[in-house]
Amino acid sequence: MCAATAPGTGSAEELKSTVLQLRETVLQQKETIMNQKETIRELTAKLGRCESQSVLEGLPGEPKGGGAGRKGGFSKNTMGDLSRTPAAETLSQLGQTLQSLKTRLENLTNNLKDILQNKIDDLEKQVLSRVNSLEEGKFNPKNESEERGKIESTLTSLHQRISDLEKGQKDNRPPDRFQLTFPLRTNYMYAKVKKSLPEMYAFSICMWIKSNASPGMGTPFSYAVPGQANELVLIEWGNNPMEILINDKVAKLPFVINDGKWHHICVTWTTRDGVWEAYQDGTQTGNGENLAPYHPIKPQGVLVLGQEQDTLGGGFDATQAFMGELAHFNVWDRKLSPGEVYGLATCSAKALSGNVIAWAEANIDIYGGATKWTFEACRQLN
Repeated sequence: MCAATAPGTGSAEELKSTVLQLRETVLQQKETIMNQKETIRELTAKLGRCESQSVLEGLPGEPKGGGAGRKGGFSKNTMGDLSRTPAAETLSQLGQTLQSLKTRLENLTNNLKDILQNKIDDLEKQVLSRVNSLEEGKFNPKNESEERGKIESTLTSLHQRISDLEKGQKDNRPPDRFQLTFPLRTNYMYAKVKKSLPEMYAFSICMWIKSNASPGMGTPFSYAVPGQANELVLIEWGNNPMEILINDKVAKLPFVINDGKWHHICVTWTTRDGVWEAYQDGTQTGNGENLAPYHPIKPQGVLVLGQEQDTLGGGFDATQAFMGELAHFNVWDRKLSPGEVYGLATCSAKALSGNVIAWAEANIDIYGGATKWTFEACRQLN
């Protein structure tokens, strides 16, 4: 606009074209705002219904939910199940999700941001009011699973709409400069890599990761194949150290990364004698052998980020879910050299992308409210 109205810099036709473009932009913004208002209205109504349909587990005499060990079989498929938590915790989680939405709105244009900000502030107040009512015992919790599912579906829709608005600001961003954020432990928040792994007789898996979740950060990734849910898994569960599982065989990894800071980690492995190596921030911190020796990684599986699979593509357990942030997840079908790993961890200009799985937005689908943010790996070193 400034360029168009400056003396001697444009003709009347250019001014007319600029005005028409601005008018079209305003109409598009108005339509977007109306859509957001409708979503907020639906979410408010469903939160209201949640008040009268809460969980029975919080009542005296009901058994309390507790953590369970890693699943050993495949008899239970909990894909799509909703975690059964007391109503106060449920509403608290919804409040945290709304807080996440508020933060994301800071990146939107001012006018649209102010409108959505006010609506989400109102929703946050409603959630806090309901939590306070629960704590004061003003109403009795009832079964809430179905209603909570509807609320989570609406939240996911709201996440997507805001992501669409943010997309306009990200079109010029390189496809690998993003991170995934998993703000809550749930059994419905995850990302899925669109491509499966091929048969591999060696691999290197590297990523940037950040978490301070306790106890244990959960499962950054899991790869399941027909007949074997633990074909390839990285997990830190409970008070156990982080482990790598290959065909249900386990090696403990000497990572110290649960401090709320960004760390670069790599694990390499070869089927010959089952030799493995672990790297943290570019330095080898451990190694071993006899980890699933002479067992090739099987193809035609499902690769999930943020959840541990107990069945092919599902059977998620909230207690094993990853909580934190993850970026630059790359997979190679060979062992990287120490120099190559160091280059990745120090943001070398010659750093490689995975030749099996390369970190790119087009390669990943996200579900359940997991979010994408711009990520600059080199800035994390400062």
